[in-house]
Amino acid sequence: MFFDGAVNAKGVRIGPILISPTGQHYPGRLRFFCTNNTAEYEACIMGMNMAIDQDVEELLIMGDSDLIIGQAQGEWETRDVKLIPYRQHVEDLSKRFKSVQFRYIPRFHNELSDALATLASMLPYPSSVHIYPLEIQIRERHGYCNMVEAEPNVQPWYHDIKRFLKTKE
Repeated sequence: MFFDGAVNAKGVRIGPILISPTGQHYPGRLRFFCTNNTAEYEACIMGMNMAIDQDVEELLIMGDSDLIIGQAQGEWETRDVKLIPYRQHVEDLSKRFKSVQFRYIPRFHNELSDALATLASMLPYPSSVHIYPLEIQIRERHGYCNMVEAEPNVQPWYHDIKRFLKTKE
């Protein structure tokens, strides 16, 4: 699971990505103001909840926030009173997995999560509308390689339909 969160002029955005056999990707938006670190925790918690909902037993959590990863691993003390409940909640959620690991990754390795979070912050949509996850297509060959060549001297695909309609008159 990858996560990212940020606060900018367009609002608070989060981007958890759970990569599973079904490959789900869910960007999210928060409707309350918070700090960057809080947004990072929110993204991490959303991703962990998605993993729990899918009965994941072993989870590798990767994020580009030194602070969140360090606190989740127990290497750094949590001094900010606003972050203590978040760190505790991550610890509680971690107990629901057979195995959970937290790993710091540089920001340039967390591009997809950041892009989804950015997209979520830029889309203006009312709260009553549900936007389904995006499907991203990846091609291994150029689009022109997928063209189907028509055989010479062969009638077009609609020839039989056209002939049928003419004989029906």
